[in-house]
Amino acid sequence: MLDICIIGHISLDKIVTPQSVAFKPGGTSIYMAKSLLHSGLKYKLVTALSFEERQFVDDLRAEGVEVDALPSPHTVYFENIYSEDQDHRDQRVEQKALPFRVANIPPIDAKVVHLGPLLYDDIPTKLIEKLAKKSLISLDVQGYLRHVRQKKVVYQDWADKKKVLPFVHTLKANEFEMNVLTGQTDAHEGARYLADLGVREVIITLGSKGSLIYRDGTFYPILAAQPSAVVDATGCGDTYMAGYLWRRLQGSSIEEAGDFGSVLAAAKISSSGPFSGSPAFISSLLNQEV
Repeated sequence: MLDICIIGHISLDKIVTPQSVAFKPGGTSIYMAKSLLHSGLKYKLVTALSFEERQFVDDLRAEGVEVDALPSPHTVYFENIYSEDQDHRDQRVEQKALPFRVANIPPIDAKVVHLGPLLYDDIPTKLIEKLAKKSLISLDVQGYLRHVRQKKVVYQDWADKKKVLPFVHTLKANEFEMNVLTGQTDAHEGARYLADLGVREVIITLGSKGSLIYRDGTFYPILAAQPSAVVDATGCGDTYMAGYLWRRLQGSSIEEAGDFGSVLAAAKISSSGPFSGSPAFISSLLNQEV
C-alpha cells in the first residue's frame, strides 16, 4: 500500500516576479512529488499531460518518483504574475488539459490521496466519492474555486462543497480562498465553517503570517518560519502540505506537522522551483525549531 497518492495535472508555468521571468513545470502535483523525494514515504503521482511535455514525467521518474501519466491533447499552461510581497498573484490560463475521470484513473491503494485540482472541472465529485471509500482524502481546494474567463483566472464559490466536503479528511485553503469558499474573513470562523461541513482537519495558510489548523474544536496556530530570502512563492502551499502529510503519516502531532510544513515552505520560497533539499538538509530541518 502507498502512503500517499497525489492526483493533479502537471502544468507549464510562466512565473513573473519583479525580479525575473522564468518558465518551469508546476502544479500541486510536481511541487508535492518533488518535496516528498527524501521523505521515506511510499508514494506516486497520477497526472495528465500532452506527449510534447513528456520530459517532465521522464525527469520525475529519473529522480525516483513513481508516475502514472494519462494522455491529454494539451498540458495546462499558467501564467503567474506576482507582486512585490509574493503573497498575491494574478493568473492566466493559456490552455487546459483533459480532466480526470473515474473511468481513466488507474487502481489506487493508498492511505492518503491528495487531490490538487488546478481548475474547477479537473476532478469530478464522483471520483472523490469513489476514492474516499478506501483512502483518507486530502484536498487543496484552490482549483475548485478557479474558473477561466477570457483566459483570466477568476474565483467563485464551489457549488458542490456541501456535497463533497464530508468526504474530505484534510483540507487546505489560503486566506483568500477561505473567504471565497466560506464568506468569512476571520480564519477561525472560516475553519469552523468548513469543519461544520464535515472536514476533519482544516488548514488555513496565511502567507507570511503563518497558518491555522483546526480539528475537533481545537485551534493550532502555526508560526511562519523565516526564509533566508523571498525569491519565488509558487508552490509554497503545496510544499507546506507535503511536509504536513509527511509528518502526520509518520505519527507526528498536528503542531509538529504544521511546524515542519512551515519550515519546508520557508526553505522552498528562498529559491525558484520546487523544494529540492538533500537528505542531510531535511534531517537538519526535522530538528529545527520554528
